[in-house]
Amino acid sequence: MRKYIVFTLLSIISISAQSQELNCNINVMAPTVTGVDKRVFQTLQTALQDFVNNRKWTEDAFLNQERIECSMQINIQSTPSSGEYYGTIQVQARRPIFGSSYNSPLLTYFDDSFNFSYLENQPLDYNDMSDQLNLTSMIAYYAYIIVGLDYDSFSPNGGTVYLNKAQNVVNFCQGENEKGWKAYESTRNRYWYITNLLDPQFKGVREGSYKYHRTGLDIMSEKADDGRKSITESLDLVKAAFDNQPGSFLFKVFFDTKSDELVNIYSQGLPDEKNKVYTYLNSMDPANGTKYQKIISGK
Repeated sequence: MRKYIVFTLLSIISISAQSQELNCNINVMAPTVTGVDKRVFQTLQTALQDFVNNRKWTEDAFLNQERIECSMQINIQSTPSSGEYYGTIQVQARRPIFGSSYNSPLLTYFDDSFNFSYLENQPLDYNDMSDQLNLTSMIAYYAYIIVGLDYDSFSPNGGTVYLNKAQNVVNFCQGENEKGWKAYESTRNRYWYITNLLDPQFKGVREGSYKYHRTGLDIMSEKADDGRKSITESLDLVKAAFDNQPGSFLFKVFFDTKSDELVNIYSQGLPDEKNKVYTYLNSMDPANGTKYQKIISGK
């Protein structure tokens, strides 16, 4: 088990009730699609839920209460031919914060190249050692990203093995016709997100995740000032990585995920903290500058 280890009678008894890693709510929508039996979208939704939630993505033992909470919102926008679907996916993941009922966002990712082939009742499977259906390759990619980010938040670089598995998916998919897998297609796609996550010049983002969550948010219920200090130190690491290559897609995903939470954290901060963090955030994420004004105003 990767999380808090508390040796109680309850946990010893429940150790036999081990679960898969993900508790993912998947929703497939197609509000504008016509000429297709809507039943296929419900069938696809059920098949994807089973694929994600019933598969073992790691070799670790998880208790049911340790499963990673996440969601995938799939919006089918067109069907250019029978069995072909073009759409988008919004992927989100959350992490519980120790000593509270709060869940911190780990990932908010919008992919506008979610294109795939699927026949109703078609079996969904994935093999790490070979190319598969583009649909299951994309879902496996996001599953490994979610697991990797979660593990990073509990131990320094703890998710490397799973992020490498996501990179492996990208490598296998270089021959796919569908978009999202190749470097030259866009600077903001699946290829670049995992490539940047694993790039040593951006190591501060992943190293900062541990400080942000485990030594920051996880202690804030008892030591709010110490927790914020650790989160500020994590932002020092993110800022150092940002200065290497400020245009990286990695930072857009980071701030899409964390901007609202950062405002909430530092609105209660000390004056020097507020000024430093406000300057950092404004320089790294100017698009949300108005939002970050709330840190200074406290409103």
